[in-house]
Amino acid sequence: MRLGGPIFVNDDPEQWAGEAKRLGYRAAVCPIGNDASADVVANFASVAEKNDILIAEVGAWSNSISPDDNVRRDAVEYCKRQLALADAINARCCVNIAGSRGDVWDGPHPDNVSDDTFALIVDTVRDIIDSVKPTRTHYALESMPYTLPDSPDAYLDLLKAIDRKEFAVHLDPVNLINSPRKLYRNRDFIRECFRKLGPYILSCHAKDIAIGPKLTVHLDERIPGQGSLDYSTLLTELHRLHPDTPVLVEHLSTEQEYKEAADYIRSVAANHSIPL
Repeated sequence: MRLGGPIFVNDDPEQWAGEAKRLGYRAAVCPIGNDASADVVANFASVAEKNDILIAEVGAWSNSISPDDNVRRDAVEYCKRQLALADAINARCCVNIAGSRGDVWDGPHPDNVSDDTFALIVDTVRDIIDSVKPTRTHYALESMPYTLPDSPDAYLDLLKAIDRKEFAVHLDPVNLINSPRKLYRNRDFIRECFRKLGPYILSCHAKDIAIGPKLTVHLDERIPGQGSLDYSTLLTELHRLHPDTPVLVEHLSTEQEYKEAADYIRSVAANHSIPL
């Protein structure tokens, strides 16, 4: 397993690699976009390999199932360009969410879990993969609370329906915890995720979750270590996967918060003799 997070020095490959090492990261988000020249892509790929830094993911964050035809078309083309970048730079995966049938690209909508939307996601992912034909990377959908895949079984359904070896799983366990029952029993839920999805998991996001007294059910993201997610179980399960599987800290505001999160994850890993 490789711990990683954002690196805010992205202009020069050597400086980027140096910053990753200073932070103690062995994985990182892709530092460049698909508008980078072939030489720049090759330079970052070479420096990453030389310094043993895994480019864990290329983000393709966009609404590829938007009800607006123009937005959807632009998003799909963007996903294709980002997937091509992921293949060129040898990233572990290119990741997006499925999107939303509402106005907010990652927000709730009643149609998000319909059979028609399931079919649209399948067709969209197939189109993206078949157009690019990646050979060194995979396209993945991050698990989300408001849209598919919203459970391990929903992910299995998509894997079967999409039926492409280049399609894989990007796990975010916090995004799948949407009830007090799952929160209080998240150790068992995490194990279920890995039991069902383990062979397909290429990357994992690291954050935490807490429940409050506000009615109705109110769940909040937290810095790792400040919520209820069982990191001992999560890291133990990740450790059973490929040794290059990245776990990436995200959604924090300051370098100090990222350090605090990384230090907590390292401390849990050390307690279980898990190398990062």
